[in-house]
Amino acid sequence: MNYYERAVELKDEIVSHRRYFHTNAEVGLELPKTREYIMEQLKSYGMDPKLCGHGVTATLGKGDKCILLRADMDALPMPEESGEPFACPTGTEAHACGHDFHAAMLLGAAKMLKETEAELPGTVKFMFQPAEETFEGSQDMIDAGILENPPVDAALAYHVTSGRMPIGLVMYNDQSTMMFSVDGFRIRIKGRGSHGAYPHTGIDPINIGVHIHLALQELIAREADPNKACVLTIGKFTAGSAANIIPETAVLEGTLRTNDNDERIKLVRRIKEVAEATAAVYGGTVTMETLSAVPPLKCDGELTGEMVGYMKELDIPGFMIYPGASSSASEDFAVMAEKVPSTFMYLSAGYMDERGDYNAHNPKVQFNEEVCPIGAGCLAHCAVRWLQEHK
Repeated sequence: MNYYERAVELKDEIVSHRRYFHTNAEVGLELPKTREYIMEQLKSYGMDPKLCGHGVTATLGKGDKCILLRADMDALPMPEESGEPFACPTGTEAHACGHDFHAAMLLGAAKMLKETEAELPGTVKFMFQPAEETFEGSQDMIDAGILENPPVDAALAYHVTSGRMPIGLVMYNDQSTMMFSVDGFRIRIKGRGSHGAYPHTGIDPINIGVHIHLALQELIAREADPNKACVLTIGKFTAGSAANIIPETAVLEGTLRTNDNDERIKLVRRIKEVAEATAAVYGGTVTMETLSAVPPLKCDGELTGEMVGYMKELDIPGFMIYPGASSSASEDFAVMAEKVPSTFMYLSAGYMDERGDYNAHNPKVQFNEEVCPIGAGCLAHCAVRWLQEHK
């Protein structure tokens, strides 16, 4: 079967899946509507899907080798202003990162591979994953056994991109870090509340928080290796209830991202040390909580090269490949890549007109549905070709 040509025939169906997910966007680990829809579709193809942690899995074929195809399926906790007729109506969830495409394309690939299951020279395992945006879903499904029964030998995932980019563009990295690590943290500062007119009787956690924020920036300026890329952001600072009250507590939340694991380990340690020491200077204390811990995403070079070669076998209009892609964003597929040879690629789903003015995570972002048959066709074709070459 020519999987790209078949995916073009199935385009309307794949787009229909995408629009269902988009309208019914859900966030986090618990995605009941999304999960139920996926299981219903897989069953309609004649497959036997199962829950795996908070996600869904299924397998096709049989044989010694097994390749895993992964799609995340969660949305973002934000309003949508895309203007699409199928926009999520809740005002609190939005598929502004394209995960609705990933799940829809993997459903399309599953249908095509089921149609040719008798010809599969091995096993294909499907991974529909929740909670990528909170960096929990991959580990959740690994803990639930996604890599076992049968054991997985290789893994492939795509991620669509928005913006002013043409359809048919593929971006990959087979040499270095493709996406940064992410270590999310929460710093709880304990002071002593008092009247705003008598600050000497209290310990001001807001003052401590300000000094911690400034001190943490110096980690990047003076302790991070300038030959590495490191980003530290405090995105949330909460404290107080009134202008004339020094509160008892304050909370900082942030993320550290880096393309180097040694720098990551050093800076995670130093964040805790600096926060504790700074609080002590002003008479307060802190407790640290880890919100996420995902390594840098480094794709397997040999596997990535193979997949790029397989994609070139398909006659995709406007097909262009761009090596060396790297992003300071993070992706919990990195947890998978630490355990089995894996590759991760970007597929452009952008527009070359005014619709391409917004990037992912913007409430106005729009994605081009012409990417649907490209993603579905590549997933199916690459899985089959890898199994053929690794019998």
